[in-house]
Amino acid sequence: QVHVVESGGGLVQPGGSLTLSCAASGRIFYMNAMGWYRQAPGKQREVVAVITGGGSTNYAGSVKGRFTISRANAKNTVLLQMNSLKPEDTAVYYCNADATGLDGHRNDYWGQGTQVTVSS
Repeated sequence: QVHVVESGGGLVQPGGSLTLSCAASGRIFYMNAMGWYRQAPGKQREVVAVITGGGSTNYAGSVKGRFTISRANAKNTVLLQMNSLKPEDTAVYYCNADATGLDGHRNDYWGQGTQVTVSS
């Protein structure tokens, strides 16, 4: 079993910055990818940014140039640095871990979500 925990959400003014952190722990053999998704009220969950086990990154067009996903020093931990935040970035942000367990099975694991609110 893999446990995923996010932190770092909160209230920020437009144009401000915020950093989210996500840590995955448990019986992990290999982390194929970790990513951030978000869901605004009344909308579907959408991908924000993903980093693969090899270090490749991909971003949604709406956040490219403003958000940066990176690995932290701690194993299986990723950060999402969010700059120039806009009200439309307001959403619950979820961390996803695409992990292969010690039993050889590959699964998606989700955190509980952290609220990001951009408002003056």
